[in-house]
Amino acid sequence: MLTATACKNAKPAERPYKLSDAHGLFLYVTAKGFKGWRLKYRFGGKEKLLTFGTFPEVSLIEARELRDAALRQLRGGTDPAIDKKQRAAARVTQADLTFKAIADDWIASQEPTWSPRYARLVLYRFTHDVYPKLGSLPIDTITTPQVLAVLRVIESRGAIETAHRVRQRISEVFARAIASGVATSDPAAIAARALSPVKRGRFPAVVSVEAARAILRKVEQQPGYPLTKLASRLLALTAVRSGVVRWAEASEFEDLDGASPIWRIPAAKMKLLKERKEDAAFEFIVTLSRQAVETVKVAIEFSRGAPLIFRSIRHPRKPISDNTIGKAYRDAGFSGVHVPHGWRTTYSTIMNELAQVENRVGDRAIIDLTLAHIPAGVEAAYNRSGYMPRRRELAQEWADMLVQDLVPPAELLKGPRHS
Repeated sequence: MLTATACKNAKPAERPYKLSDAHGLFLYVTAKGFKGWRLKYRFGGKEKLLTFGTFPEVSLIEARELRDAALRQLRGGTDPAIDKKQRAAARVTQADLTFKAIADDWIASQEPTWSPRYARLVLYRFTHDVYPKLGSLPIDTITTPQVLAVLRVIESRGAIETAHRVRQRISEVFARAIASGVATSDPAAIAARALSPVKRGRFPAVVSVEAARAILRKVEQQPGYPLTKLASRLLALTAVRSGVVRWAEASEFEDLDGASPIWRIPAAKMKLLKERKEDAAFEFIVTLSRQAVETVKVAIEFSRGAPLIFRSIRHPRKPISDNTIGKAYRDAGFSGVHVPHGWRTTYSTIMNELAQVENRVGDRAIIDLTLAHIPAGVEAAYNRSGYMPRRRELAQEWADMLVQDLVPPAELLKGPRHS
């Protein structure tokens, strides 16, 4: 039998040679001095060789342990060489099954059901927040602390709700991995309990006509880009979502000089499921008050024929940013008091309260239609044309209350005013 000293002192010779140990194990020494452990055995009537690594990286004791393990496999009817190849292949496959590989597969499977905008948002979050830390890791090796480290960075930006959404998407990826047999648990699931709670409730919004007027007045009096002020006023007058205003095009407005002016918003711009976004039947019509028409006309004239009415000052082919109107409100001192999206709450609260006080029972459903809330089971055509005369009356009533004593839209082009 070999000794560790004999292995260490073995010198290269003109030809390769073997130093035998026992039970088929030997040290193979090449002419260049390379020393490798090999096991000679028979399986299925054929003589075969199995390698265990090099000396001294693999010691004599370790080589004997590997030999004994291989011989036990032989006694159990398993070819140790084939088993070694299978385990090596499994390790390679497992290394290829990174979080990014599974996540990309999950995104591809979900994309047909998502809108293009939502798909871009999911991919952006994974690319910028998740992949840098988890992307290259084998998915079955990821731990809860590693997932939490990703989410803590998002939390540190104050984006608590975003952190929860990203965690949910990470869990979806692990669910796919578990279903595919490449992971056994979801480390993102327990991370939910370690995140800061999301503050539930509506967007900050004032709920009185007086406060609503005060916000518009102060925002419009401070220095700022005229189109931002016009967009803010149109947003308040129509109670649509801010993204719809930002991406508004002149071609969407009809009959501005007639008796029934409307804003025909394509379904693709509405907050709808993807299949509905692609269905023209789900376009939405906003009835325009006189004040809204005046605001739109001034904005179109100021935009000088640009496709987008509320274009960015820096990028004429892009709209004002999602944060532009919100920043104007914060600069005016309304942080935590009112946000652009809050106009929907303001309109709903004030108009529903008015309907209750005056016992206008039927107005509640019409107010919901004005906000593009489609009751379950209601046809798209109902949403498009239902109760148009009354919707127009409510739009005008709201505008008359809201912009009372405010300057005409054209005045907003002249810069800040002070009371």
